[in-house]
Formats: sequence, C-alpha cells, structure tokens
Amino acid sequence: MSETSSGTLDLESLRSFLVVAQLGTLAAAAEQRHRTVSAISMQIKRLEERLATRLLIRGARGMTPTPAGEALLREARALLGQHDRLLARFTGQGLSGRVRFGMPEDFARELVGQILPEFLARHPDVLLETVTATSGALAKRLERGELTLAVLLDRPYRLEGGEALWRTSPVWAAAREYVLDPEQPLPLGLHPVDCPYRAIGLEALEAEGRSWYAVFTSTSVNALETAVESGLAIGVLDRERLTPAMRELGPADGLPALTGAEVRLHLGQRMSAASKPAVEALAALLHERLYQRGLWRERGAAR
Repeated sequence: MSETSSGTLDLESLRSFLVVAQLGTLAAAAEQRHRTVSAISMQIKRLEERLATRLLIRGARGMTPTPAGEALLREARALLGQHDRLLARFTGQGLSGRVRFGMPEDFARELVGQILPEFLARHPDVLLETVTATSGALAKRLERGELTLAVLLDRPYRLEGGEALWRTSPVWAAAREYVLDPEQPLPLGLHPVDCPYRAIGLEALEAEGRSWYAVFTSTSVNALETAVESGLAIGVLDRERLTPAMRELGPADGLPALTGAEVRLHLGQRMSAASKPAVEALAALLHERLYQRGLWRERGAAR
C-alpha cells in the first residue's frame, strides 16, 4: 500500500527528509526517528518520486541536499511548523511559560537550525528567549538567575550538577598552507577570557613553556574561523569545525596535545512554577537529540 496519495505530500516523509538533511546519514536519521534505515530510505525515495526530482546526494561528507532539496527544506520547515502549531493549539498539548536559554555561539547553527524550531512548533505558546555567550559568561548568568536553562562546557568555570551530554574534541587549527615557525611565538586567534577553548589551549602551551601572543581576538566563532583560514592566526576549534581550507596541527608540529571538555546541560535554580514544565520539556528534547552524540554525527557512518 502506498504511503502517499497522488495529490498530497506525506508529512512523516518530510520530517524524515529534514532529519537526513540535518544529520547527513540514513542511519543517524533512523536512530533519531526510531525507524529502520530501510524505512527512512523508502520515505525519501517516495518523496523524490512524488516531486519528480532528486532531493539528496551522497558525498564525502555524507548525504547533502541538492538545490531542489535546499528549496524543499525551507518550505518543509515552514509547513511542518504550521502543522505542529495548529495541532498543539487544538489538542491542548502545547505548554506555556517562559524559557530563557543560553548556549555558546559555536553551537548556535545546529541548535537554532533544528532543535529550537522543533520545540517551538510543539509548544507555540512558550516564550523562548535565547542568548549566546562564552560558557563562562553563561555559567555566571545561570547562577544569577538570568537563565533558566543552558548548554555549556565545564571550562573554565565549572558549575556543580548538570547533566553530561558529550565531550568535545578541540584541536589546533591552521590554514592548509600555513608554515609554523618553531622559533617564533605562536600567533593565536582567541575568544574572550571566559571561553573554554581559550583556556584549554593556553593551559597546554603554558605547561610546555611555549610562548604565544594574540594576533586576533573576537567573540565571533565565524570571525575566528576566517582568521584561521586566511593564515592570520592559529586557533583552537572543535575538530568537526575544521573546513577544507584548514588543517589540524599537533605534537608532530611541535604543539601540545589538547584535552577535551565536557558539555553539560544545566537547569536554573530560579524559575516560576508556570515556566518549569516548558523548561523541562526543552531540556528533555536537548537530551534526546544530543546525549552521547553531540552536535555532529560522524559523516562516515554506515548509511
């Protein structure tokens, strides 16, 4: 029996398409959607047949949308969001209240691109206020009661409690053609003082007595990545953020190995009773999507 009729698009197939486009593999999408890989594959195939166009292609970094797929992504997010908001209002399943959520800027693209819109689609009456800052700054804001929920690293300012989600993989990043001079101080691109990766990199350098100076400092991860790609600076980035214009440096290049940090989910201690169910619902969704997996799936996983 066909999963779709001749005149409609199947909403569950659209949801599967969004998840495959986000995670990059059928296996990862199947795990998240609690379906088999073959079921996800069949949904994508039928969606492509219904629209008479190729939506996804396989490449070195997994499955990525075609131009038609990119156009469908935008329309599908809007359609599914409207559907879920309508359903929540009429079934009374939506929550209300206020959630003040904090996250490092490094995580914004993945969280804002998928998880937060999904949460608001489920609960359109929730007032969500989202801010980005360094993990140290977010931890202090959480302690002051300015945030009700935060995803942050346990460096350089560790909060008690919280739930471990995943461990990061920081590496030294340089432009692909960058030539390191071991006789000169290391030119670094850095985030502000409260940044975990800044702390990780500087502690490793100081432990070995390696001299350095900040040639570029910015709160923007995109600006820092540009400084690395251009050869202006060496930075400390998560390995998954390396671009084709960068290469990883390490002990073979005379730089110390870096230790990872733990990403933790923290609930604020001060929130209204009316907002607590919404805060806990977002925390549960973040746990479901991120626990032991992080923001990025391994693109080379089996499909």
